[in-house]
Amino acid sequence: MVEKKYGHFDDANREYVITDPKTPWPWINYLGNEDFFSLISNTAGGYSFYKDAKFRRLTRYRYNGVPMDNGGRYFYIKDGDTVWNPGWKPCKTPLDSYECRHGMNYTRITGSKNGVEASVLFFVPLHTWAEVQKMTLKNQTAEAKTLKVFSFAEWCLWNAATDMENFQRNFSTGEVEVEGSTLYHKTEYRERRNHYAFYTVNTEIQGYDTDRESFIGLYNEFAEPEAVLEGKPRNSFAHGWSPIASHYIEVTLKPGESRDLIFLLGYVENEQDKKFSAKKVINKEKAHQLIQKFDTTEKVDAAFAELNQYWDNLLNIFTVKSGNDKLDRMVNIWNQYQCMITFCMSRSASFFESGIGRGMGFRDSNQDLVGFVHQIPTRARQRIIDIASTQFPDGGCYHQYQPLTKRGNNDIGGGFNDDPCWLIFGTVAYIKETGDFSILSEQVPFDNQPGSEVSLFEHLKISMNHVINNQGPHQLPLIGRADWNDCLNLNCFSWDPNESFQTTENKGEGSKAESLMIAGLFVVTGKDYVALCKQLAKEASNSREGEIAGLAEEDYLVEAERMQQAVDAMSEAVKQHGWDGEWFLRAYDFFGNKIGSNENEEGKIFIESQGWCTMAGIGLEEGLCAKALDSAKERLECEHGMVLNNPAYTTYHVEMGEISSYPEGYKENAGIFCHNNPWVIIGETVAGRGNDAWNHYTKILPSYVEEKYQTLHKVEPYVNCQMVAGKDAAKPGEGKNSWLTGTAAWMWYTVSEFILGIKPDYEGLNIDPCLPSTAHEYEVTRKFRGGEYHIVVKNPEGREKGVKQITVDGKAIAGTIVPCLEGKHEVVVEM
Repeated sequence: MVEKKYGHFDDANREYVITDPKTPWPWINYLGNEDFFSLISNTAGGYSFYKDAKFRRLTRYRYNGVPMDNGGRYFYIKDGDTVWNPGWKPCKTPLDSYECRHGMNYTRITGSKNGVEASVLFFVPLHTWAEVQKMTLKNQTAEAKTLKVFSFAEWCLWNAATDMENFQRNFSTGEVEVEGSTLYHKTEYRERRNHYAFYTVNTEIQGYDTDRESFIGLYNEFAEPEAVLEGKPRNSFAHGWSPIASHYIEVTLKPGESRDLIFLLGYVENEQDKKFSAKKVINKEKAHQLIQKFDTTEKVDAAFAELNQYWDNLLNIFTVKSGNDKLDRMVNIWNQYQCMITFCMSRSASFFESGIGRGMGFRDSNQDLVGFVHQIPTRARQRIIDIASTQFPDGGCYHQYQPLTKRGNNDIGGGFNDDPCWLIFGTVAYIKETGDFSILSEQVPFDNQPGSEVSLFEHLKISMNHVINNQGPHQLPLIGRADWNDCLNLNCFSWDPNESFQTTENKGEGSKAESLMIAGLFVVTGKDYVALCKQLAKEASNSREGEIAGLAEEDYLVEAERMQQAVDAMSEAVKQHGWDGEWFLRAYDFFGNKIGSNENEEGKIFIESQGWCTMAGIGLEEGLCAKALDSAKERLECEHGMVLNNPAYTTYHVEMGEISSYPEGYKENAGIFCHNNPWVIIGETVAGRGNDAWNHYTKILPSYVEEKYQTLHKVEPYVNCQMVAGKDAAKPGEGKNSWLTGTAAWMWYTVSEFILGIKPDYEGLNIDPCLPSTAHEYEVTRKFRGGEYHIVVKNPEGREKGVKQITVDGKAIAGTIVPCLEGKHEVVVEM
C-alpha cells in the first residue's frame, strides 16, 4: 500500500508545506515564544493565551470536539452565493487550491476559490502580547469582485477550566465594548481582573457582532453562521451568554488587484488604579499604543522580518552539514524549534494537553533545558531558579507548578522520587554551556516561602541527599509515587476508578518498592555532581574571595569525595541486586518482588533501566552494558522503535498501577515511548556502538518517519511525538501526544552531544563522536562562549568510536577538549 502524502519539507524556507487540508490529525504550529502564545492548526483552528493556558486563555477551543479541531480564528469570505474559508474549515467548501506553510513561530494559510486568492499570515511579533493576522486578498479574474469578509474569534472567559463548567455564572458575565474597528472583551474587568482582550482591523468596518447566538444562530454551527449566509452582520452587543468578536468588511477589487487587511488579537494589563478612563469604560491607552504598532502592512512586514532574523540567530548557534538531508533538516531546524516550544510550554498546551490539568513539570522542565540552553541561556537560568523554588527542605519537590504564579501545584503534590536528580541534570547543563558558576550563589527559597532562601548549590546538595536518605532494603532508591514512569505506581493499590493513580494516597509505610531507573539516574547525575564539586574547588581556589556559594576549595573536595562514595555504593547495589542475568531489572515492588525480570510472565524487560544503567556505565567493564543493550535490541526493538516493556501486560495488576491499565501496545504498556528511546541510544554510544545507536535514532527521527508513514503516523511529521503505538497495538506505528514531549530535548541532546559528539564542558567543547560506519565526514558550526568553531570530523575508515587527533587552527591539542577561545576557529577531528 502506498502511503498518501499530505505535505513536504521546504528546507530553504524552514517550513513544512501542507498541501491537503484533510490531514490525518490536525497538524499544528505554535506562535509566540515569550509571554503570549497561540496554537494554530493547518486549518486555522486553535486558541491564544497569555503566559498560562489555564488562567489567561483569550479564545475558546473545544478539545475532542465533533468535528475535530473545532474553534479557531476564522475568516469567512462571501463571494456571491459562495461562502468559503482560506483554510477550508469550518465551512469545508471545496477549494480550487490550498496550502499551509508552518514555519518558525508563524503559519501562512492560502486558499483560492472562483478566482479569488486569500492568504493569511499568522504570527506573534517579538516582545508583543498580540497575534497578527495579515490577510491578503487578490482578484485573479478579469472582472471586478466585491467580497464580504467576516472575521471570527470566540472569547474564552479567561479561566479555561471554569469556562467549560460554571455555566450558571458564565452565561451572565460576558461584557464587551466597541470602539470603531476594535472589539473589546472585558468580561470580569469590573471586579477583580485588570486585564482585557481586543480584536481589531486596520480599516473601517461596515458592521460587527459580539454575541455568538446573533452571529451564528442558536442551532447553527461554525460552518453555517446566519450572519455570513445572509451577508449582513447583526451589530450585536453581548450581555452575558457567549461573547465573540466578528468584523464585517466589504472589499471591492479590480481585476488583478490585491489588498491587505491587518487584524490584531491582543491582550492588555492595566495598573489597578488606571483600570478605567470613565465610569464602566476600560482604559484603552495601552491597547491604542499596541494597535498603532501594527496598523500598516509596512509595520507588519518589518515585525515579521524581525521574527525571521531572530530565528536566523538562534538556529545559527549549531548547524551541521552531513550530506544527509533528513538528518540536517532535523538538527538544523525542526529539532531545535521543537525544543524551544517545549521549553516554553512544558507539557501544558497542545492538541493532546488541554492547558488545564498540567502546568510546568519539575522533571520535564529540567530535561527540556538541555535542548534549549544553547539558544537563550538567560531564560534557561531563570527557569532553573523558578524550578528550584518549588523544592521542599528535604529535597523533594512539587511535581508541577503553574507558569502564571510559579507556585507548586497542590493538586499533584510531590513524592516522585526521581524529581530531585533532574535539578542537577539541568543546572549542570546550564553551567557547562555558559561557564556561569554565579548561578550557584543565587539565593533560592523552598516552596517559594520568603525567609527560607539558601544557595542554589545547597538545593543541589539536598537533591542528592534526598536519594541517599530514601533507599530500600537493597540499598536502591525508593520509588515513592513513581519515578520517570508516572504510570509505574508501586505504592498505590488503586481499585477506585474515581481516583487518580498519581494523586491518591499511597501506602508508603513498609514499602520495599525500589527503582532501578532512579538508581541509574542517580549514578549519572551523581557523577555530574562530583565533577561539578571538583570544578568548583578549582574555581574557588582561583577566586578573589576564596569561595563560591559560601564554600571554599576544601569544602567542595570533601563534598566530592562524599558523593563519589555514594555513587560507587549505588553502582555496586545495582550490580548486586539489579542485574537479572541478561539485563537490568526495572524495580522491586511494594512486597520486594522483582519487576522486569525473566522470572516474570509479562513485563520481563523494560527500556528505562537498560537506558539509564548503560548511560551510567554501570558494569561496563564487566560486559553488563553490552549484554543489556543486546537484550534491549532483541526484545524491545520493532519496526517503529523500541517498546517500553515486553511482553505487554494483558490484565490489570493492582500492585503495578496505571501501567497495566492501558491496552497492550499503548502508552506505558509496551508502547514506543519515544522519550526514552534516546536513553538506550546514548547507552549505545557509551558502549561505542555507533551503528546500533544510528539505527535506533533514525527509527524515531521525524524526517525518516515522514518519508514512509504520513497516514499511519497520523500526527505531525515534522516534530517528535511522545508515543508511537507498539507492536502489540491495533495500529502499530500510529503516533500520539505530539509536540510537547521530552523526546525533543533528548533527541537533540543525543544527536548533538553523543552521535555528532559536540559536548559543552567546563573547560571547552569536548568532541567525541559515536558514528555509524557509513559516516565518513561531516561539518558542524558551533557558537560557544564568545567563540565560533568550524568543526570538520573526518572518519575515512568508518570507525564507530574513538578520536585519534584534534587540531585547532592547525595545531594539535592533547585530549578531546577544545578550549574556550574568542573569535572564529578551524577544528579538525580525525577518527
